[in-house]
Amino acid sequence: MSGHPEVADVDVLAAELLQQAREHHSRRAARTLVAGNSQRVTLIALAEGAELAEHDSPPAATLHVLTGRVRLSTHDHDRLLDRGQLTVIPPERHSLAALLDSAVLLTVALH
Repeated sequence: MSGHPEVADVDVLAAELLQQAREHHSRRAARTLVAGNSQRVTLIALAEGAELAEHDSPPAATLHVLTGRVRLSTHDHDRLLDRGQLTVIPPERHSLAALLDSAVLLTVALH
């Protein structure tokens, strides 16, 4: 067994991870839900004020905000995303900051 569920209750997991994020010194928590040869799906919880510092972009990825509000920033642009919104992650270095307690679903295409 891989440890990744065939069916995940994303809302329940998001609530659990948000609670963990609030209690952790980094103010964030994550769990990989799908880890295959062609894609990876990770649920990330960020307590208000938490940030994923600037990092390289994967070859192809989307970010779906499940709850809260986040700011996806590149050198040239800030994109504010609210609950229910989905965006393509730009193919450049970027950061992610939680403006409210937030849970996002990151889907990455793997080569």
